[in-house]
Amino acid sequence: MAQPASGAESAGAAGDAAEALDRPLPEAVRRRVVALVSEAFGGLTVPELPSQLRQYARFTPSRRARFAGNAMAAALEGDALFRQRIGDRLRTAQPELAAAVESGVPPAAADPVDVAAAAYVLRPTGWVKLVAAAGEEVQRADAERADEAGRRELERLREELAEARAHTRVETERLRSELEAARKEAESLQRKLRSAQSDVKRGEAALRRAQAEIDGVRADAAARVSAAESETRRLKARLGETEAALEASRRAAREGRSVEDVRLRLLLDTVLEAAQGLRRELALPPVSVRPADSVEAVEPGRMSPKDVAARALSETDPALLDQLLALPQAHLVVDGYNVTKTGYPTMPLEKQRLRLLGGLSALAARSGAEVTCVFDGAELVAPVLLAPPRGVRVLFSKPGVTADELIRQLVRAEPAGRPVVVVSSDREVADGVAKSGARPVASVMLLKRLSRIS
Repeated sequence: MAQPASGAESAGAAGDAAEALDRPLPEAVRRRVVALVSEAFGGLTVPELPSQLRQYARFTPSRRARFAGNAMAAALEGDALFRQRIGDRLRTAQPELAAAVESGVPPAAADPVDVAAAAYVLRPTGWVKLVAAAGEEVQRADAERADEAGRRELERLREELAEARAHTRVETERLRSELEAARKEAESLQRKLRSAQSDVKRGEAALRRAQAEIDGVRADAAARVSAAESETRRLKARLGETEAALEASRRAAREGRSVEDVRLRLLLDTVLEAAQGLRRELALPPVSVRPADSVEAVEPGRMSPKDVAARALSETDPALLDQLLALPQAHLVVDGYNVTKTGYPTMPLEKQRLRLLGGLSALAARSGAEVTCVFDGAELVAPVLLAPPRGVRVLFSKPGVTADELIRQLVRAEPAGRPVVVVSSDREVADGVAKSGARPVASVMLLKRLSRIS
């Protein structure tokens, strides 16, 4: 078995060397060759296949033709043994065609493409002529088919051209009619347009005249409105000034009457209480006073000036403060920070205020006097949220006003004759309030008095 194959292979190689195609296979022949190889491919074992085609062994013929067509054509051309095996499969599958091709007399009724494909695979003597003849036949058939198709296409185009010409004539006539109608309509529209343009020009001229008149009226109206607005603003300003002056005069009158009434009533209460207190102090019977009692004389048992001097109190004695607060309608005004920075300067300001106000509240409850504590507002970084203690009025000076000035304002606001006691170690404050009729006392006296309460 090996020797015939070797001889056939040698003969095939010799034939291939003697005959060779001088042009590529026609495409139809090449497709038929690939189809033959793909069909015969399945009858070979894997070892009988060239190495580059073994990966396609399990493919179906159609898939082999689609994916391995170039590889099979190359193997068929370059591998004589593979070509011989494909030829054997072809002889088995199509014995009559194979025998006719190998004899050199292919059947006249056979397809030239099949004849050329079989000749290319079997490679008999003169196979190149068979392939060339088949290629020429295929080309002639293709040319005849192309001519037939061209004739049919030409005939179709002629028919379409005739139809198009007829349609063009009809369409041309229709367009001419429409054009004539459009021309007539355009002439009519042009006449109407010229008439409308004339109307528009007349309307625009009338509009310009009306606009000019309107602009004049608007300018006149705007001038009148502006003058009226100016007069209105002037009258409003004068009215506002008059109302403000009237309200200020009314408020001043009300405040003046109110302040004067309060001062007069407070002074009257002070005089009455002082008189009552003096009557209680002297223990004078209502009807025991006689003109003779007003004559100065020394009576037995009366204290001499020396005895009165012996009863005098020190300037820092808290008993003096008690005597002053015992006066009718007494008003105690305290320079807050002057007292706290004298008594407990190391404490924070908030705690200083709370400690002083607590003592003043107890003092007001015991003495019954009116108590006002003044703090300097410049010492604050934010408004103070403070519930004033019972019986104590707490005031902070406004920005730009010192506590000393606020104390002097409070003293000046009191009626002449009311006992007002001002607690401050500031000499300027003490001198100022003394000129206004108040009694200044040192901060140490109040601190001593408060220490007794605590």
